[in-house]
Amino acid sequence: MKRYLKDVDPAVFWGSAVVIAGFVVWGVAAPGSLGSVMTTALNWVIGNFGWAFIVVATGVLVLCVYLAISPWGRLRLGPDDSRPEFSTFSWVSMMFAAGLGAGLLFYGIAEPVTHWSAPPHGLAEPRTEEATLTALRYTYFHWGFNGWAMYAVMGGAMAYFSFRKNLPVLVSATFTPILGKNATTHPIGRLVDALAIVATLFGTATALGLNGLQLNSGLDYLLDVPKSNTVAVLIIVAVTALFLVSATSGVEKGINFLANLGSFATIGLFLFFLIAGGSTVLIVSNGIESIGNYVIQVLPMSLQTGVGDEQWMASWTIFYWAWWVSWAPFVGMFVARISRGRTIREFIVGVVAAPTGFGFFWFAVVGGVGIRLQDTGKADIVGSLATPELSLFTALDVLPLPVLSSALCIVLIALFFISGADAASIVMATMASRGNLEPSKFVVVVLGVLMGGIACAMLLVGGLTALQQAAVLGSVPFMFVLIGTAYCWVKQLREDTRDPQDVQEREKAESAA
Repeated sequence: MKRYLKDVDPAVFWGSAVVIAGFVVWGVAAPGSLGSVMTTALNWVIGNFGWAFIVVATGVLVLCVYLAISPWGRLRLGPDDSRPEFSTFSWVSMMFAAGLGAGLLFYGIAEPVTHWSAPPHGLAEPRTEEATLTALRYTYFHWGFNGWAMYAVMGGAMAYFSFRKNLPVLVSATFTPILGKNATTHPIGRLVDALAIVATLFGTATALGLNGLQLNSGLDYLLDVPKSNTVAVLIIVAVTALFLVSATSGVEKGINFLANLGSFATIGLFLFFLIAGGSTVLIVSNGIESIGNYVIQVLPMSLQTGVGDEQWMASWTIFYWAWWVSWAPFVGMFVARISRGRTIREFIVGVVAAPTGFGFFWFAVVGGVGIRLQDTGKADIVGSLATPELSLFTALDVLPLPVLSSALCIVLIALFFISGADAASIVMATMASRGNLEPSKFVVVVLGVLMGGIACAMLLVGGLTALQQAAVLGSVPFMFVLIGTAYCWVKQLREDTRDPQDVQEREKAESAA
């Protein structure tokens, strides 16, 4: 057994595995009981910590802007002579697949149409042109700069401490400035790594559950496969087996190939919506205007607490911020692993701006097409919003080549499902293996199975609602870890340079030499 648990930290691995296995057993054996407890806990969290998610989402964005424009931005994530390992396209593709991917397909039409039919905070009359701009702006908000800033802070800190300070690629390593050189073996550091695994398991399980529901809807459309949580569970089981095969082949072979393939397929689907969706000029016009509105208003939007509209905030903004937080350790470590040699400025801009930029175009076009189809009466997308996983296929059904485009979407969802879960299982295994970048395949498989198990259990507990609740609850402890990581990274940067101006002076000296 020792060879299967090589380099594994028993407390971190078995501790987090037991906690998650307990939730899986509870969800399967007594779904009603777990559902009741989760609902009560969620209400308490939203009532007491909802504001904290808003503050964190705003704070990390401000920090990223500062890091990008400050002299610290010139520092490399690694030795001064290090250079990137992956091409820019592959780098962005892997980030895109790991951190965004299938969410674009699940919410690409459902979210803009929802906000168009019932604008957030009563900011516009429903189903008007003003409502269209508001709907797109809030969709960008939930998928834009704030969320990716969380990944950038977590990933940038992990890459800095790993590649520049020669520490393991672990969340606990970022706490070296306050826990000391032995932060990764300190009891608090080990607790931090265990919390990172638990948060990742809940966050990625939510995504897997959404993928399972949408794959079920697509197969129902194409092949009349019955639509139910039970069938979605079987789909998750089948695809979990596939991603475990990919995960055990390693990041360079498995994730890189699937990420590039998924990116090309997504671009193809985007062009299909742009060309076949109709009203192209109007959609592009609304997209440009709404993107400009978002960029101008992102900071005021970030500070909205939604007083008097708490239910909407809990269902949308707070849910999204919690979901991004729960994915931060996974995507953070993943982008850290693939970003050695890039400057902090290049890293921040690449992580925050590149995927967000594609998200702008995606939601502007795909969401805009969905709104136009509903507004012209060609499709009843509003009628499918009770089961948002159906929205994409409802739209494709009235566009040209519906069977072909729906089949492409099913393949694309499966690709993002596999590549995202693939990366997550390897990252969690690395966390449990003291930062070993080639963790035991046994550990990868165990954590991958638990990830699929949580997704299945949450579907049995309460479908989409339970999946969202799991993401929020799993993120609460890690929110404080994210705050600590941001503080420690800045503290270390200050200690390493004494003053940001020192970075410029050192670079001038190196250039002169």
